[in-house]
Amino acid sequence: MPSVVKINVLTVPAEQREVLEQRFASRAGAVEGSDGFEWFELLRPLEGTDQYLVYTRWRSEEDFQAWMNGSMKAAHQGGGGQGGGEGGERPKPAASGSTLWSFEVVQQASPKN
Repeated sequence: MPSVVKINVLTVPAEQREVLEQRFASRAGAVEGSDGFEWFELLRPLEGTDQYLVYTRWRSEEDFQAWMNGSMKAAHQGGGGQGGGEGGERPKPAASGSTLWSFEVVQQASPKN
């Protein structure tokens, strides 16, 4: 069964780029322990766009959905009690927009040894 790739396209204003990158850096293993997780990359745009790409690869659609409905949902609802917001307020999102693209891996290659 082929892996599935999810690319979250985040529109990030220039003044929020550092905030977004710091938030991802501090996520410290939030997805790596999830069943079926295979790969993560945060891709910063170099030119011509203000859109970051959050690339994740999963063993199956079911594994992705389980993560979305479990630990990811809890993290984005402020679960886990890791603080960060004073007076119970959530920090303002760094991205002004988000689109999720879904793909199935039909071919792949790795470097030759």
